[in-house]
Amino acid sequence: MADVEFSASGVRIERFTRSLTRAGQVVVKDGRLSLLTSNGREIDSAPVGTVSARKWWFIAADSVIARVNGVRYRLTMGQRSRRRDGAAPLRRFLETLRSARGRRD
Repeated sequence: MADVEFSASGVRIERFTRSLTRAGQVVVKDGRLSLLTSNGREIDSAPVGTVSARKWWFIAADSVIARVNGVRYRLTMGQRSRRRDGAAPLRRFLETLRSARGRRD
């Protein structure tokens, strides 16, 4: 499975109240989730099976909280990344993680 399962650019990645990048990238490839800065430097990565991600009611509609290696990150994926079929990147991200965990369980 060498293809990229999910990729979003222009992602704001925050750790608690600290912004790590405003134009980062989230990539799910070969069973791993990678959080990257705008210039491609890795912030964190982990096997998809160990990553948890949830949408919380008290955060913005285009944000999700992801736990990677025990660290909570807030990922904000803008609406400009919508595909032609109308699928928002946040929903595709959560579906990709869910299906990847389902294959491994």
